[in-house]
Amino acid sequence: MRMSALDLLLEAMDRAYDRKSWHGPNLRGSVRRVDGATAAWRPGPARHNIWEHAVHCAYWKYIARRRLLGEKRGSFPLKGSNWFVRPGDGALADWDEDVALLEQCHGALRAAVADLRPAALEARPGGSKYTNVELLLGVAAHDVYHAGQIQLLKRLAAVR
Repeated sequence: MRMSALDLLLEAMDRAYDRKSWHGPNLRGSVRRVDGATAAWRPGPARHNIWEHAVHCAYWKYIARRRLLGEKRGSFPLKGSNWFVRPGDGALADWDEDVALLEQCHGALRAAVADLRPAALEARPGGSKYTNVELLLGVAAHDVYHAGQIQLLKRLAAVR
């Protein structure tokens, strides 16, 4: 069976985010069963924690969806951009909310991609250096990259 480019792209995004794949843990799997204290632990001063990696990934999923749909800036629920200091006010219960934000941002991006016309994959969003297919392949690679970083942080946190 031959997959369309759009189906193949969705498959890559799914495997990087929440489907089993040969490369090991995906992004969703890397944060599964992580408690708030572990998510908030920092390996050193000015180093990102698991929590910040998760929110960073949510933000870039939001950016990719916004670019695909041609939406204006300003609708991400947190103030700032790229990296967000977490835990914000020190409330570890907020970890679950930020994991839910990651899930919501992924679902919204995936739905936007599933609704694309195949010709839109080669389009270049306004102001972007990259086509939509390049952007979305980057999202999948970004998820796997940060999943690996989170796995490493979990191991370091366990031996602290």
